[in-house]
Amino acid sequence: MHFALPPRKTSRPPPFANNARSTRLPYFRRVRLRTIAWLLAAVTFLLVLLRWARGGSGLDWTPAGTPPVVIVTVLDRENASPMYLRMIEENRRGYASKHGYATFLPNATDYDLKNPAVPNSWARIPAMRHAMTLYPHSTWYFYLDANAFFMKPSVSVDQQITSASHLESLMIADRSIVPPDSVIKTFKHRSAQHVDFILTQDHSSLSDDSFLVRKGDWAHFFLDAWFDPLYRSYNFQDAQAHALEHLVQWHVSVLSRLALVPQRTMNSYTHGNDDGEKYHDGDYIANLHGCEKHENRDCEQEAKPYWEHFASMLRNT
Repeated sequence: MHFALPPRKTSRPPPFANNARSTRLPYFRRVRLRTIAWLLAAVTFLLVLLRWARGGSGLDWTPAGTPPVVIVTVLDRENASPMYLRMIEENRRGYASKHGYATFLPNATDYDLKNPAVPNSWARIPAMRHAMTLYPHSTWYFYLDANAFFMKPSVSVDQQITSASHLESLMIADRSIVPPDSVIKTFKHRSAQHVDFILTQDHSSLSDDSFLVRKGDWAHFFLDAWFDPLYRSYNFQDAQAHALEHLVQWHVSVLSRLALVPQRTMNSYTHGNDDGEKYHDGDYIANLHGCEKHENRDCEQEAKPYWEHFASMLRNT
């Protein structure tokens, strides 16, 4: 009597076998992996959102050797004397080397202002934007007019202005943007972490001879808005300075990031009108404000004693 033999086992599993094996991953494990993925995405989103809210872009990362401050001064090499240019460059580089800062000293004609009638003083704005491109990881960009000089080589920008606790002690609250009594005023309460733009005002207006801008998306927006072709076409009496006053007073997104500090903190005038703005020995900055606009003043001769005093202090520190 013959019995049927059982079928041989094949090395080729039926097509449903692989699918069956792939579905054996425990359900709770799939749920756990999915949960972890969602948590990682949520944490990444929150970090980016916090960074954006503080005015930056993406996660904060600073390569080793990055200068914390970039000092920017626009030079007029076509009209200034070689000696005067030497004074300015030595002052900037001497101060920067003392604290590990970078300097950026472009020429006014490096930037196309689109209109020959637009004064070269507008060039400070694209120069600041240019510095941010060259040094994208630096924290502060410090514009100082060519007619102003650092006078305290041993004092850093952080010590003098930007450290959070010190800046909060300097900020002037509820002050009219345009003296003496414009309706728009600085915020009554503002913390240093929300400040991205620091400058002073003199007896009649905001002064853009000396100002600081913190890195970030807001800084790019601000400089681009200030340099808008529409503002350059308005022919403001005081060019970019009056454009800045307009921008600060009518755009709360700019006013909200502004800190006004006492003038002698970073912008003392050597020909000031009163004790609140006039340079005193020991002040941080000596600004020969307006020396190029008066026939009876000579910028180079006025600058010489300040340049020599700074150089002497630098050698002894």
